[in-house]
Amino acid sequence: MRFFSVRLQYLSVSLFFGLLLVLGVLLHRDYGLPWDEQLDRLNGIISLKYVALKLAPDLARREPNFALIPDMRDNQDTDHGVIFQLPLLVLERLAGAHDSRDVYFLRHLVTFFTFVTGVYIFYRLTAQRFRSWVVGLLGAAVLMLSPRFFAEAFYNYKDLVFLAFFVCGMYTLTQLLRRPSWRMALLHACATGAAIDVRTMGVLLLGFTIGFVGLEICYRPILWRRFAGAVAVYMVLTATVVVLGWPYLWENPIGHFLEAFQSFSRYRSDMTVQYWGRQVSVRALPWHYVPVWLFITTPIMYSLLFLVGTGTLLHAALSHPLTWLRTRTGRQDLLYAAWFFGPLLAVIVLRSVLYDGWRHLYFIYPAFVLLGMRATVSGWRYASRSTRQGRLALVGILMLMTSILHTIFRIVQDHPYQNVYFSALPGPLARRLFERDYWGLAGREGLEWVLAHDSRAHIRVGTDARAALVLHNNSLLLPPAERARLLFTPAEKADYFLTVYRWHPGPYPTSVGREVHFIQVNGMKILSVFERR
Repeated sequence: MRFFSVRLQYLSVSLFFGLLLVLGVLLHRDYGLPWDEQLDRLNGIISLKYVALKLAPDLARREPNFALIPDMRDNQDTDHGVIFQLPLLVLERLAGAHDSRDVYFLRHLVTFFTFVTGVYIFYRLTAQRFRSWVVGLLGAAVLMLSPRFFAEAFYNYKDLVFLAFFVCGMYTLTQLLRRPSWRMALLHACATGAAIDVRTMGVLLLGFTIGFVGLEICYRPILWRRFAGAVAVYMVLTATVVVLGWPYLWENPIGHFLEAFQSFSRYRSDMTVQYWGRQVSVRALPWHYVPVWLFITTPIMYSLLFLVGTGTLLHAALSHPLTWLRTRTGRQDLLYAAWFFGPLLAVIVLRSVLYDGWRHLYFIYPAFVLLGMRATVSGWRYASRSTRQGRLALVGILMLMTSILHTIFRIVQDHPYQNVYFSALPGPLARRLFERDYWGLAGREGLEWVLAHDSRAHIRVGTDARAALVLHNNSLLLPPAERARLLFTPAEKADYFLTVYRWHPGPYPTSVGREVHFIQVNGMKILSVFERR
C-alpha cells in the first residue's frame, strides 16, 4: 500500500507542477509590459556595467552601447537589489534575445518559472507542517489559483519574485529549527541573502531566525551549542551573500544598505491612489488600506478559511499557551502567525508608504494560506464524524472546492487581465471605488487595436501626460515593423487617445474624441481608445 501511496503522490505532484510549467510556456506572451519593467531591467544593466568595470574594464568598454549606460552614481533605483536581474541579463545574451519583444517575453517566462519554484517550496513547507502531501498540494493550488498572483507571476519582478525567495527562506528556517547544523545554516544564509537582495524587507528573515532560534533553545536547551554555532555561521554568511549579490553595496556596505532600507518608508513623489472613491496621497493612507485591499482581491472562501484558521490558532494558544508552545507544531504555527501579522502591523504602525494595492506585502500571503489550511485540516477531521459539526465541516469543504473551481473559471474568463480581479465587489462598483489596471497592461491591446484598424504608415498616439510610459513600454512588445508605425505625441496632437484610467477614474469629455474601442473585465472598463481625427 505504501508503494501505491508514494506512486500516487509522485504522479499527482508531477502532474500539478508540470501543468503549471506548460501553462507558463503557453501564456507568457499574452501579458503586457507594466510600468516598472523597463526600469527594473535598466537597474540590472547599470549594475552589470559596474561589475564589468570592476572585473574586466577593457572588455566592458568594447561593448557597443557602453557609453549609453548610466553610471551607478546616476542610478535612481539603487534601493532595489539586482540578484534576480543580473542572471536574467546573462540569460538574454545566451538566448540571443536582442529585440525588445524577445527580451521581455523571455523575462516573463523566467519570472513565471521562478514563482512556480516558490510555489513548489511552499508545497513542501505546507506538507511538512500538516504531515500530508495532499494538504501541501491543496495549499500550493490555493496560492497559485489566486487570480492577481497568477497574472503578476509573469511580470512582477519585485513582489512575486520576492515572495518566492521569502518562502524559500522560511522553508530553510524551519529546517534549521528542526535540525541545526552548519550545512543548514549555509543554505538558510543563501536564501536569506538572496531575499534581501530582491527586497530589503528580507531582513525580516533575520529577525525570525534569531527570535525563533531563541525560542527553540528555551524548549530544547540540550541543543543550544549547535544552535549558537549555526546562528554564528548564518549571520556571517548572510552578510556575505547580501554584499556579493548587490553591487551597489560593494563600496560602502553598511551605509548604502541603511540608505536602501530607509527608502521603504519614503517615496520620491507625492503620488495619489484611488481608495474608496477618493484620490488619497500615498503619504496619508489610512491604517486599513492593506487589510481592505487584501480581502477585496482574495477569493472570499480563502479569506473565510483564514479567519477560521486564525480563530483555531488563537483558541489553542490562549487555552493552554505553555502546553501549545512545547509542541513543535505550536512553535511552527507561531512562526507563521508572525510571518503574516508582523509585517502587516509594522507597515500600519510605521505608516510606511504603499501604493498599487497591497503588492508590497504579497510575501505575507503564503502565511495567510497556511493559516487557512489549519481550518481545512480541522474541517476534514470533523467531516468524518456523523454529527452536526461534521455535516457543517463537509459543507465547508464542498464550498472550498466550489470556490477553487469558480476561481479557475475567473482566471480563464479574465485572461490576461486577472490583475484587476475583485472578489467581493462587482466590476462597476470596484471601478468607482478602487484603482483598476494600475500596471498599465491593457495599453498593449489598445495599441494593437489601433494598428489593426488604421493602415497608415505612421499613426500618432497619445495619453495623459503622467501615463505616457504605459504606451511606450507596451510598444516594446509589438513586432518591430508595427512598432515603427507608432508616433508618440502629446494628447492634443494625437490621432488616437488611449487611457487606462489611472489618475483619471471618471469618464472623459467628448472633446477628447469618439470612443472607438474599450476593454472591459467583469463589467469594469480598464482601457478606452478615442479617435481624434
